[in-house]
Amino acid sequence: MAKTFYLEIIASDRIFFQGDCEHLVITAIDGLLGILAGHEPLVTSLPTGELKYMVDGEWKHAAISEGFIEVMPDKAVILADSCELPEEIDIKRAEEARQRAEEMLRQQQSIREYYETQAALNRAMNRLKISQKHFR
Repeated sequence: MAKTFYLEIIASDRIFFQGDCEHLVITAIDGLLGILAGHEPLVTSLPTGELKYMVDGEWKHAAISEGFIEVMPDKAVILADSCELPEEIDIKRAEEARQRAEEMLRQQQSIREYYETQAALNRAMNRLKISQKHFR
């Protein structure tokens, strides 16, 4: 049996996952980050991206939005705005959000509005990518 560490993934609306995990791969602000039991302590921010973690030898995938991760040798805690399994993603709603964001980008906006719209587009595109890649 592989060594495990405790993983807790907390989204703004729910506790997404709590339990032992063998391996975690997540997109961090400066690239992919792989976590195994005994990892050095670390805190970093997370952009919108894909999260995958191994439980009982099986990989689980999720779409995750902006957040933070704290890693200790025996534990990792992720705090994120949202986290969804591929089968939980409403593809129609994600596609509508993508279209709205693309339309907003075509309009004249303040710098702040532009960045907010770009973030919304990134979230929608990530949700669509994860649902298409992993949902069967």
